[in-house]
Amino acid sequence: MDNFLTLQGKRALITGGTQGAGAATVALFRELGAQVLTTARSQPKGLRQAEFVAADLTTPEGCEAVAAAIHDRLGGVDIMVHMLGGSSAPGGGFAALGEAEWQAELNLNLMPAVRLDRALLPGMVAQGSGVVVHVTSIQRELPLPEATTGYAAAKAALSVYSKSLSKEVAPEGVRVVRVSPGWIATDASIRLAERLAAEAGTDLEGGKRMIMQSLGGIPLGRPSTPDEVANLIAFLSSDRAGSITGTEYVIDGGTVPTA
Repeated sequence: MDNFLTLQGKRALITGGTQGAGAATVALFRELGAQVLTTARSQPKGLRQAEFVAADLTTPEGCEAVAAAIHDRLGGVDIMVHMLGGSSAPGGGFAALGEAEWQAELNLNLMPAVRLDRALLPGMVAQGSGVVVHVTSIQRELPLPEATTGYAAAKAALSVYSKSLSKEVAPEGVRVVRVSPGWIATDASIRLAERLAAEAGTDLEGGKRMIMQSLGGIPLGRPSTPDEVANLIAFLSSDRAGSITGTEYVIDGGTVPTA
């Protein structure tokens, strides 16, 4: 274990921790000594029951079940990482988004963090310490109007909520930070690149270039890896980042064209 960074003895909740950057973050936190509980709708193979809670976090009841499990199994929490997110909205711009689509985007990308913070932050305040990481998205600044208006708006709301929360709880010893990824090379994004490549009659690298072009280009020339995102989250969650709060850290290979 790298002596520079440790999460030894920390109790952590990581939502959306069964695949992609979420799974990488769970693995790194455990490697660094944290006791981690993660969530999804159903339990994947390889995770012990003690490390997992099956819950639908898009509902108030699911968030209540996770909060209860944190109290029962860990006796509280020192770090919360809200990684759950995504979009199932159809393409077609604003006109394709009805009431159900808007509510689904908010229930997936904003409300789980709000509800779990409301349930578990009082414990952090009472102990005088804690870290909350809200994973937003560069699409709050660079929305794709054809397909991600609802997702981008929900992530923008999460970012503003996070900033407000940081100002409220920092005097109580609780840090709140945001991590804003661009394109991450997950299995799901590779499948998207493969589908785009097949539709365009090109290869996988061509499909990746299509995604990068849709984002306006990635100066680094590649997406971030799940491990790179996990590394940033682990640092911000650690005591090494003890005076960092209220800020947003972009990890996008240079996609966002302004500082």
